[in-house]
Amino acid sequence: MLFGFLKSPELSPRLQRLKASSLFSTLTPLELKIVDDLLHERRYLADEIIFDEGEEGQALYLIMSGRVIISRLRPQGREVVAEMGPGAFFGDLALLDNSPRNAQTRALDNCELAVFFRADFMGLMETDAVIGYKISLALARHIGTRLREWMSGKPQNEAI
Repeated sequence: MLFGFLKSPELSPRLQRLKASSLFSTLTPLELKIVDDLLHERRYLADEIIFDEGEEGQALYLIMSGRVIISRLRPQGREVVAEMGPGAFFGDLALLDNSPRNAQTRALDNCELAVFFRADFMGLMETDAVIGYKISLALARHIGTRLREWMSGKPQNEAI
């Protein structure tokens, strides 16, 4: 084909999973590849704590496979806030600041997570403003939706 080079490249299964996340859904295939190169793969065993309440937040986590449970310590014990599966992300506020985590996240199953560190995100914002803008806008929309749900008393569906 004469103009084959103009055709969008096929997405690998990993890039398809990233594209399915609301955080990266507006990125082009090339932009997804750039972001994927910044993500760090982590694996957790069932019942392993991913991060604990009160720890400094340094990264956002995207669930590639498996399920996680998010809970908070209350006077009467642990309260489950959310259960999430593939495509969901959590720890998103850590991309914006280094405040302590407000919940604990634990693997329910063996999990594969893509970890996006704040330092990598900030570097991306400096080197590729378009990708940084797209992710920032998706993050702002996600946080806004979560805030509106919380204000209306509806249960949260996604990240902490």
